[in-house]
Amino acid sequence: MNFDRNTILGFLVLALLFLGYFYFTSKEQAEYRKKKAIEDSIALASKPKPDTTAQKIDSTKTDSLKKITITGEFYNASDTAEQLTIAENSLLKVAFTNKGGQPKWVELKKFKNPDSGYVRLAASEFDQISYNINTGTNSSMPVEDLFFSVGNKTINEKGDSVVTFTRSSSDSASVITHQFVLKPDDYMIDFNIDLKGTDKLLNQGIMNFSWQYEAAQLESDITFEKQNTQIGYVADDEYDYHTIGRRSSKEFSNPVKWIGVRQRFFNTILVAKNDFKDGKIEWNIPPDNEHKIVDATANMRIEVPATGNIPFSIYYGPADYTILRKYDMRFDKLINLGQGPYAFVRPVNRFLIYPIFDFMKKLVVSYGLVIALLTIVIRLLISPLTYSSYLSGAKMKVLRPEIAKLREKHGSDQQQMSMEQMKLFREAGVNPLGGCIPALLQIPIFFALYSFFNSNVDLRGQDFLWSNDLSAYDAFINFGVHIPLLGSHLSLFTITAVITSFFISLYSMSITPDQNNPVLKYMPYIFPVFLLFIFNRLPAALTWYYTVSNIITLGLQFVILNYIIDHDKILAKIEANRKKPKRKSKWQERFEQMQEQQKKLKESQQKSRR
Repeated sequence: MNFDRNTILGFLVLALLFLGYFYFTSKEQAEYRKKKAIEDSIALASKPKPDTTAQKIDSTKTDSLKKITITGEFYNASDTAEQLTIAENSLLKVAFTNKGGQPKWVELKKFKNPDSGYVRLAASEFDQISYNINTGTNSSMPVEDLFFSVGNKTINEKGDSVVTFTRSSSDSASVITHQFVLKPDDYMIDFNIDLKGTDKLLNQGIMNFSWQYEAAQLESDITFEKQNTQIGYVADDEYDYHTIGRRSSKEFSNPVKWIGVRQRFFNTILVAKNDFKDGKIEWNIPPDNEHKIVDATANMRIEVPATGNIPFSIYYGPADYTILRKYDMRFDKLINLGQGPYAFVRPVNRFLIYPIFDFMKKLVVSYGLVIALLTIVIRLLISPLTYSSYLSGAKMKVLRPEIAKLREKHGSDQQQMSMEQMKLFREAGVNPLGGCIPALLQIPIFFALYSFFNSNVDLRGQDFLWSNDLSAYDAFINFGVHIPLLGSHLSLFTITAVITSFFISLYSMSITPDQNNPVLKYMPYIFPVFLLFIFNRLPAALTWYYTVSNIITLGLQFVILNYIIDHDKILAKIEANRKKPKRKSKWQERFEQMQEQQKKLKESQQKSRR
């Protein structure tokens, strides 16, 4: 085994990790979308025809009588007008509706959509917060259909905006109060339900709480956004999550602290301060043309104390790691800094990438320059590994003439060639894995950065050079048609990453021993082509990082190999190593024994054929 083969094996491992990741994340989601499209078509075909005018009149009368029956003690003929109450702080603007006494929509003041409007969460007709109440003998209704008093907005002594909705039964024996508290500079909204007459409103002190949430499309690439959307929760004091395309429901038999929907850059999280008893959350993925990411419905049970007070809180805000950690409820786990088979890179992001990035963004305004500085710092930190790799390459270069002689001597006898080559390495004191291992040790950093750039909300909407948004691919060229594996565009940052990778391959091959195996010989030239198809739909931040890193690599290769590493000293050291007595390791002894056995077996097989 020589340096060239190990370097190429490193390339192959990296390529397989990439391909495996994308295959793993896209296969099941594609299957689920196909299944959902079939179900939607069947449902549409089965949809009944519209009623005639007469049927509509009869239906209106029937609905009116049904409403009187269902609302029972809470019936009020004037319950027809929905009115909004607006409350806001420095981060949020919230419209509360008296229909159901809940948020109508939530606007994030610091974040805009591609159309320049502010990001809105929980803003569809699907979005509901509700629970069933008893309205009379054998009658009940969801509070989402109940009209509360117009929201009463006040400011308390702490400077919090407080919006209160109330609704009483006709005899005032039962009173329902919904109170929402917006604190200054906070994305979390406190939500308190207070019930008077709990024994009449609920059965056996159990509230069947329902939370419906629709995640609307907020990014330009809806497929990529769906792949980065998850359902997360803390159940039985343990955090877990599910990517939306891999399953469609989760049942809870243990206490649940919170459940949340994490889009790529924004989270909505419902917290039960006294825990949900149990329940279930289900979700489905709408077709892409509806511009929705997921519809989630959580039906949870909660035990109501004798006081009738049930405290909740709801987070509407960005998937910002620093902000989410402040709540100390493991919200930060929703951010993909490394999950599943790539969980091993999460500590790299937490303790290395994030601190450096946060420091750099305080120094410069442009996030493109922040990424460039981050790249430089990371390359400095791993420079010992880089130097070790290049030093191993320099040693291998010194041995090239002797390896060439061995190849001429043994010809096509690869087994004998390998034995003699290992002997040469041992005599010279050269580790054939010296160039491969440092390269493999850098893989966790790259995958950490992949997760980091995919999930960092700071990069959203930030322009740099020709890219309008570092969190998305830069569609420098639009084809107008979809090309298999490549997509409908070509990213210029991807092109720069591929070209610089190709130059690295050319330079690396020029300083390593020649290869007879055509696959191993040309693999370093083929690998940059793989990157074209892998990188083309990735965020511009990642491909820009890769470009800068490659430029630094080319510079380091030239400087280290031409001005730092002394080839004459390396040759002298190799000659000195040859004169020293050699002690074989147990691994070397076993390896040589195995090769010798294989050689004898091969010779015996050749004799038997004669």
